Amino acid sequence: MFEEAQYFAPVTRDEHGAVTVELASGHPGFADPVYRERRNAIARLALEHRRGDPLPEAAYTPEEHEVWRLVSAELDAKHRRYAAAEYLDAKARLRLPADRIPQLREVSGRLGALTGFNYLPAAGLVPLREFYGSLADSLFHATQYIRHHSTPFYTPEPDVLHEVLGHGNALASDRYAALYRAAGDAARRIETEEALEFVSKVFWFTLEFGVVDEDGELKAYGAGILSSYGEIEEFRSMSIHPLDVRAMGSTAYDITKYQTDLFRAESLGHLEDVAGEFFATCDDDSIAALAHV
Repeated sequence: MFEEAQYFAPVTRDEHGAVTVELASGHPGFADPVYRERRNAIARLALEHRRGDPLPEAAYTPEEHEVWRLVSAELDAKHRRYAAAEYLDAKARLRLPADRIPQLREVSGRLGALTGFNYLPAAGLVPLREFYGSLADSLFHATQYIRHHSTPFYTPEPDVLHEVLGHGNALASDRYAALYRAAGDAARRIETEEALEFVSKVFWFTLEFGVVDEDGELKAYGAGILSSYGEIEEFRSMSIHPLDVRAMGSTAYDITKYQTDLFRAESLGHLEDVAGEFFATCDDDSIAALAHV
């Protein structure tokens, strides 16, 4: 439902240091002053964080923990039915709490011990080159706020449920983590914005919205699908295409709706051979050739 690092709520800071998250009028929390103040306070934590310092901790409310508990329980049932085996194994390794929102510092500690990945707090928009480039250093930019309690199964922007239940579980897999790093290396290596966009689309159609065949059944491994209560029930009815780098890098998508086109890997090894090899070897010239054929 959204492209990583493309946030719908700009974060501003005035001359007095006041932080404001600009929510659109259609946002579920727009008319809730308490929620808006919470968003501002959590955004400030990220803005004031300096890389290398301990990760800031958000003082979550009982209401916010209840949103996590509710969505976590519902997604857990759906994961058992729809998630790829590698994701399920990684989820079992990470052992996220089901009854409360874990702090990014806590999840980072667990991920660091498993695959070397750690989180960086994000207040809002993270430039694509910074977001993807940080993956090369085993760092993942993540929001800390949680969606509005009135719509626990919907968010118009990535929240901590997406960052942790979606990406965090995936990053507990050594094989997935290697693909994230390879995407980061690619973003560091290329120079043009066109090539960066191509890499981001391949990431989008794999690690965000990728599906894989397992014993003749279509399973999801992409964090965007696996953190979406609604989309996880719909992905099998979408147009499913063979895994192809040129097609993924050239396919447009609408970030405000369920994805209509998905790309199927025949196995995790196939994903590594196709997307992993692309991330590991691409440069501006090779991407330009792919994009213009």
